[in-house]
Amino acid sequence: MLKDIDFKKVTDLALAVVPDIEDGVVAPDQWKVYLLNLRKEPITSIMVSSQGYGTVDDKEVKTSVLRQLIDFLGGEEFIAIEIITEELTLISNQFWVSFYLDGELFDKKYVFVRESINEEFYTHIPLLEKKGVMIR
Repeated sequence: MLKDIDFKKVTDLALAVVPDIEDGVVAPDQWKVYLLNLRKEPITSIMVSSQGYGTVDDKEVKTSVLRQLIDFLGGEEFIAIEIITEELTLISNQFWVSFYLDGELFDKKYVFVRESINEEFYTHIPLLEKKGVMIR
């Protein structure tokens, strides 16, 4: 059962939302979501579940749940996992990440709250060497 699983504290793993750039031009209405492994050790069997939710114009909005499995992410590496469009920045975007490190299961939820994907909150994103919004 879930209560019997000893989930370890997740450190040195981050999610970043960065403006999408194609052919050197910033796409004004979409961002890429990256999973960053900031540790030196690789992680394996990574499951990412994502969903958007919130209220827009007094109506409840909920996106489909997207799930993906990533077999391996090396130490100090990153991978693009999703694209977020302009309308999704008006709601919260949740990413649930589970993975194995040295045979132990780790699990963490990351939430980009409503309207946090905004240039006002940009910071330097390590490994990517770009500006965006990051949660550790």
